[in-house]
Amino acid sequence: MTVHHELTGPEQAPVIVLSNSLGTDSRLWDEQVPALTEHFRVLRYDQRGHGGTGAKPGPYTLEDLGGDVLELLDELGLERVHFAGVSLGGMTGMWLAEHAPDRIDRLALICTSAQLGPPSKWTDRAAVVREQGTAALVESSLATWFTPEAAGRGDIAEKFGGMLRACDDEGYAACAESIATMNLLPRLSEITAQTLAVAGADDPATPPPHAEQIVDAIPTARMEVVPQAAHLANAEQPEIVNPLLLEHFTRGA
Repeated sequence: MTVHHELTGPEQAPVIVLSNSLGTDSRLWDEQVPALTEHFRVLRYDQRGHGGTGAKPGPYTLEDLGGDVLELLDELGLERVHFAGVSLGGMTGMWLAEHAPDRIDRLALICTSAQLGPPSKWTDRAAVVREQGTAALVESSLATWFTPEAAGRGDIAEKFGGMLRACDDEGYAACAESIATMNLLPRLSEITAQTLAVAGADDPATPPPHAEQIVDAIPTARMEVVPQAAHLANAEQPEIVNPLLLEHFTRGA
């Protein structure tokens, strides 16, 4: 699998991997990169069927998505990295921390969940996209990703609606199916990576109780709630999220 990626920042600095949510691409992290590259080598990549990464026929599992990351790290000669992910990206990060703990140093989980049912929600969504394309989801997705004020901004709608429309239909559908079959709960307590869970106070998709469930299970985890933020809290409130990420990933450095 050829994974589209971008590596920026000081060459000798620790590497932090940034993983996108369902329906977005690596540009989801545009507001974080300038702050993070002051301290880290930043590796952004696109999940299967998103941005510049192609799609294979689905369905996919988190093992498939996590395996893409491990192959990319091996390709780049990166033994151990920090990892931050939003939603599906956070699920990918938890899978990696459970199944490849030697590769993950610190972990940041933004607006995500260890189990996000019911499965029919995701298989139904996959069916809609295969039939009508991702454009059919733009209006509802923007209303989930951002609070009403932000979702109504033309620049937000153009940028993030454009990301969703550009997704490969099969890739999006198959990634949705990976959420339908996901259950990370049984092994959460095995995660040893220092973990920060960030929740959007106004997130209708993964509200704060999802982060609380993660923090209750991971021994090293702590939680922060971002006010006036929906599902893409890092994009909506970067002035709050960026300091949280920097404090977490530079702690003990």
